[in-house]
Amino acid sequence: MLTKKSLLSLTALGVVSVLALSGCSDSGDTTDDGMLKIGITQLATHPSLDAVREGFKAALSDNGYVEGEQVSYDEKNAQGEQANAVTIAGKFATDDLDLVLAIATQTAQTAAQKITKTPVLFSAVTDPVVAGLVTSLDKPGGNVTGTSDLNPVADQIQLIADTMPEAEKVGVIYSSGEVNSQIQVDLAKKAADKLGLTIVEKTITNSSEVGTAASTLKDVDALYIPTDNRVVEGFEAVIKFAETNSIPVFAGDVASVERGAVATYGIDYEKLGYQTGEMAVKILKDGAKPADLPVETMNEVQLVVNPKAAARQGLDLSETFVDGADEVVGD
Repeated sequence: MLTKKSLLSLTALGVVSVLALSGCSDSGDTTDDGMLKIGITQLATHPSLDAVREGFKAALSDNGYVEGEQVSYDEKNAQGEQANAVTIAGKFATDDLDLVLAIATQTAQTAAQKITKTPVLFSAVTDPVVAGLVTSLDKPGGNVTGTSDLNPVADQIQLIADTMPEAEKVGVIYSSGEVNSQIQVDLAKKAADKLGLTIVEKTITNSSEVGTAASTLKDVDALYIPTDNRVVEGFEAVIKFAETNSIPVFAGDVASVERGAVATYGIDYEKLGYQTGEMAVKILKDGAKPADLPVETMNEVQLVVNPKAAARQGLDLSETFVDGADEVVGD
């Protein structure tokens, strides 16, 4: 059984819709009223990505950059569509911005390709090296750096073995177009193999397919949902399937446990966003260069458990296990 708190060294959307293109000037200047301008591009709306955004803005505020006074934000949401992300990045590349925050891997990749003069910080990116965002974690190079949300996937798979010792097959639903998801699935396979578990994969291309994908996994003993943006968008369909078929769901992020998964070892995405905001302060206030700022990760994760969700999915969690959690959630 894993301990209550696990400190790991990991090496590794918002509600604003896409607006019409406007503005064209060199980046790096403040607005006419003296405020700094920061663009935020977010792949989609879901709790973890929203938390990153709010944590980022909180860090700026705590360091003297109060919204509407010292800084203004141009917040954009791609609504899960890559074409929208491209449009947003193109707009930000020509706007008069001091810094850009890109939330999630696909959004960050697009921003890095389009925005070459303005500092770009990414967050909620699983592996920025594999994603082609930085040359290395220690020496990013170029104008891009940020924070990684690589999850303790092996520990998350271990949760399934610990709470369901008779389990043999674990279904995984993920998006075929998300690099971060494939990385997590590969890690899940390695962990499962060591535990004698078989991973059964099902891929989707958009959130509308989540329910159909889940319906093909009736012969698995448990489901594992990585931090996949499109699957998390359609997470309610997973939970409905799980409760109907008594198949427990384990998640890659804390917000999904709050929405009905059984448990996870996960990071606090608001803290991750705050950490990214502190990196922004180094750039805006201290003049640091993204090329010289190593990619940062969160070392602390927490065990979050939802006993009532487990019961609805046919899993009876031991009192010892629940008492050992860092946080217990559920209605």
